Amino acid sequence: MRYIGTHANQPFVSASEAILLGMVPRGGLFVPEFIPRLDPETLVLTNYLETARRIMTPYFTDFAPEIIDSCLHQAYNSESFHASDIIDLKPLGRRRFLLELYHGPTAAFKDIALQLMPYLTTAAKALTGDKTHTLILVATSGDTGKAALEGYKNVEGISIVVVYPHGGVSEVQRLQMATTDGTNTKVFAVRGNFDDCQTGVKALFLDSILRDYLAEQSIKLSTGNSINWGRLAPQIVYYVRAYAILIARGKILPGEEVDLCVPTGNFGNILAGWYARAMGLPVRRLICSSNRNNILTDFFRTGVYDTHREFHRTSSPSMDILISSNLERFLFEIVGRDVERIKPWFIDRFRSGRFEVDAETKLAMDALIVPGWADESRVFAEIRQVYEETGLVIDPHTAVASAVSRDKSEDVGPATIIASTASSFKFAGDVLAAITSETEPDEFRAIERLSAFSGEPVHRAVRGLEHRPVLHNGVLTISQMREAVIGFAESVNART
Repeated sequence: MRYIGTHANQPFVSASEAILLGMVPRGGLFVPEFIPRLDPETLVLTNYLETARRIMTPYFTDFAPEIIDSCLHQAYNSESFHASDIIDLKPLGRRRFLLELYHGPTAAFKDIALQLMPYLTTAAKALTGDKTHTLILVATSGDTGKAALEGYKNVEGISIVVVYPHGGVSEVQRLQMATTDGTNTKVFAVRGNFDDCQTGVKALFLDSILRDYLAEQSIKLSTGNSINWGRLAPQIVYYVRAYAILIARGKILPGEEVDLCVPTGNFGNILAGWYARAMGLPVRRLICSSNRNNILTDFFRTGVYDTHREFHRTSSPSMDILISSNLERFLFEIVGRDVERIKPWFIDRFRSGRFEVDAETKLAMDALIVPGWADESRVFAEIRQVYEETGLVIDPHTAVASAVSRDKSEDVGPATIIASTASSFKFAGDVLAAITSETEPDEFRAIERLSAFSGEPVHRAVRGLEHRPVLHNGVLTISQMREAVIGFAESVNART
């Protein structure tokens, strides 16, 4: 399998090279040369590891089978994930099922890819003979940062810098990142929102002067964000595995269509569902669920993507995003990989912050994507309603998707798989208030109360978090990001 760029400005690269580069050096994102077909036997497998092996192997053909197996076994085990099958599936009623993706070490769905990525990166370096030091840059809206830090910390030959919006993540998310240890980690808060952080990181990748300077020190940039195909591909697996679980439990028949409902900010998680469908998973519709920052809802309803709008900080901060990077991959695929067709859209977005797709593309999107959004009052009401109906306690991001799926689901229709992306303990104050109507200003007191209320043990990712020493407390402006990365790179070079 070779990889091409969405701007058609990059020669073919191998999977290893795509992982190490992260994004196309001259702009654009890597996508596989073609989309492999799903082996029907994969839908009746009985464990996550074998499902992952079947999905990952055709995308990473330069990795020997034993290397893929080694990476998977190191990433997916009972020490890293406290669900027996890595994920879990819970019924919500009305043929809706909650796909729990947060049983990893940082209590977020990002763990499923970011526990694997360090092993893929290390293997890719060995395969390509890359002896340089790899510096991972990550922009996070809340969950990716800690998952990436946890995955990459203390990995030999790799260091990681994470930037997050100052004041734009929950207190638990902030402390998860700020208390990260490891000899190769650095975290900065950045004055601005996630889009500012993400734009800043992309600018560093496109900075040829910076790239040459780092090369002189035998350092190369890569990324752990979902703009890296190595981060995105493992997310395809859990949709396929969820479908197999529904078959095994007798909830659907083999070949029966399902809907996938995903809380969406940067568009990577729902795009993984699109690739699962393109591989042959029987998916009827993708339900794209947004919070009050509903730019994607408006885009899919109107065909116009317009970033000139108010930015809102919400109870689901990982979705507080106005520039969705992976939308570029989706549009590239939906127009049949016609680069000339999509190029004007992204030029318009870069120049004016706005673009509009043509009528044919809009019809293609309408046939597949069902958009919807939930405001804050609806999110809190949904948390309470799900608890009252099922006894399950969900976080605000999951509540966005659950609320939208409730609007879109039919009394008689396909089963709906709802991506549950984070543990409620990461947002305990809001969840507790939604269920009990009581306000608890101390987030860690709220965690204990939520545990007592729900009967669920506190997730290990946040247990005792308030007592861990803060090791990262730097705050930057956007313009200071470049010098901060250079400073960290020089310290890495001094250590090595």
